[in-house]
Amino acid sequence: MIPWLHDANDPLPDPASALPSGSEAPGLLAAGGELTPERLREAYGKGVFPWYGEDQPVLWWAPDPRMVMYVDEFRLSHSLRKTVRKFARTPDFEVRIDSHFRAVITACAQAPRDGQSGTWIVPEMIEAYCRWHTLGTAHSVETWMNGELVGGLYLVNLGRMVFGESMFARRTDASKIAFAALVCFCRAHGVTLIDCQQRTGHLASLGGREIPRARFEQELPPRVGGAPIRDWSYDAAMWDLLDGPTDTPSEDTGP
Repeated sequence: MIPWLHDANDPLPDPASALPSGSEAPGLLAAGGELTPERLREAYGKGVFPWYGEDQPVLWWAPDPRMVMYVDEFRLSHSLRKTVRKFARTPDFEVRIDSHFRAVITACAQAPRDGQSGTWIVPEMIEAYCRWHTLGTAHSVETWMNGELVGGLYLVNLGRMVFGESMFARRTDASKIAFAALVCFCRAHGVTLIDCQQRTGHLASLGGREIPRARFEQELPPRVGGAPIRDWSYDAAMWDLLDGPTDTPSEDTGP
């Protein structure tokens, strides 16, 4: 039996107690509770995230292994690199951050998923992350072409840690362009690790890989406790970091 969170004062269990590989729901840690900003912050700080469907209680997960992207391991195929560079040079194409967060998370909820008939981004989750966005913790990276939102992703940021959530695309490679922009943004701000939660072939093709949950938990505290990113804007000059980080990443020391 997994623990049930009856009220806001019930702490999340130790992620090491999540159901093991080979069980009916490997990685499931707890159920119940609400998606308050306080609960979400507690969860992400421990490497735990919510994932559930319609007509289910809130389910909290800590999978083992964990899919991550070390920013310096990000890679693009030759053809995709050409696509990204062409996008960056086209005047009416741009990356924006946080201009239409609700539109991005709603589009992610509607995007088809391989092997899934529904979505885990249920209305309750949309509202919770939109609230977290207004508090400055959830963000969207958006691909715009000729004034139209054609792809993007949303994420959670704590300190110098980025937790990727979901992506969508209405044009070929639009979500991959947004992810490449996120990598450039991370390099500009000294973020070295992006949590990708669970393995997908799409993320693996970009350089993501699985690591043991125990290692993931060890790497979280120094990143989550780092200086917060204050400037959530995308400068076109960041595309210059597509092939690697600068020697002196921004520390965001302003007010």
